Amino acid sequence: MPDNPSVTVLVMVETGSKYETKETNGLSHFLEHMVFKGTTKRPKASDISRELDSIGAHYNAFTGQEYTGYYAKADKRHLTKIVDVVTDMYLNPIFDAAEIEKEKGVIIEELRMYNDLPQQHVHEILAELMFEDQPAGWPVIGTEDTIRSFGRDHFIQYRADHYVAEATTVVVAGSFDELEAKATIEKTFAAISASQNKGKLKVLESQSSPQVKIQFKETDQTHLVIGFRTFPILDPRVPTMKVLAGVLGGGMSSRLFSKMRDQLGICYYIRTSHNPSTDHGDITISAGVDNSRVEEGMKGILEEVERIKNELVGDEELKKVKDYIAGTSMLELETSDARAEFAGFQEIMKHIVDSPEELIAKVHAVTAEDIQKLAQEVFVNKGMNLALIGKSKEEEVKKYFRLK
Repeated sequence: MPDNPSVTVLVMVETGSKYETKETNGLSHFLEHMVFKGTTKRPKASDISRELDSIGAHYNAFTGQEYTGYYAKADKRHLTKIVDVVTDMYLNPIFDAAEIEKEKGVIIEELRMYNDLPQQHVHEILAELMFEDQPAGWPVIGTEDTIRSFGRDHFIQYRADHYVAEATTVVVAGSFDELEAKATIEKTFAAISASQNKGKLKVLESQSSPQVKIQFKETDQTHLVIGFRTFPILDPRVPTMKVLAGVLGGGMSSRLFSKMRDQLGICYYIRTSHNPSTDHGDITISAGVDNSRVEEGMKGILEEVERIKNELVGDEELKKVKDYIAGTSMLELETSDARAEFAGFQEIMKHIVDSPEELIAKVHAVTAEDIQKLAQEVFVNKGMNLALIGKSKEEEVKKYFRLK
């Protein structure tokens, strides 16, 4: 990005909550926190933050089921500095025992904060419903019990098992000298472990009828998410599913937004998202609706699901959705940190990095017949799931949670 004023350095590792056991659930996320608490070169958290703040950097980290990432973004003049700091954090954390004990309280409050956000927590309920007692069904952050149980040895062993060369990807995006960046990275990562990354268990899926899981809560609004099982990220149908999701819930002119918000006035937000992983996937429709109109809202959603199965998407609507996906995709990649994550995510999840133009071309190749066929394959009762937080009763919801 030669005209961009910033540069981002992102280090990603192919590990996350799916690489954990029941006893170590949440360790990937906790380790991510501890990397910011001190290194052999910068022994205190303040040493790291002061150095990055002194150059006006933006920096953070994130953990998912299958990846963990650490990044810093700054003025392009500071490439060498941010490479040094980010790689030092990644390669040389000290895992101070006293800091671990203090951070337990921070993470437990983070967990409680998420649990108090029903529009977010409902997705964890859906994961538990669909995947039950296996890593894909556990919360990335862990539980209060597991968080409290971790000691320094847990972090040292987990890092030795997973933070290795074959699982590590370094991405630099923005304005920089490529040869200089490559030389700097090769030098700083020269001593990284060459051990083999310890793998994860394959996700097991089994479902023969619609499933419902409700968490009763005295809320002013019912939050729900409907999920259907799909397929992994390397499946050739992923671009078709992206367009299908766009027809249902991409933008304020999408079918679900128009019906649920503009016509029925039943909700403020409604979203459709396709979430492919390395060995499974799902498409979700989430909304927050008036407590007294839950049945009406769910029936409205399912009517649109039925319609996309039974009717071909018209040429004008199909073009609009494809152009929407292409336009938003490019807008989302304007910054160096977005570009870095775009490339890093693909490398970790697919080991293939398609350009934005290549991905958009695949979207433009999707036909109305492709969408209808895929909808008929995916939107079936036996792969249908509902998670809900609110005052509804499970036996009442099951009466109308069904496709025709």
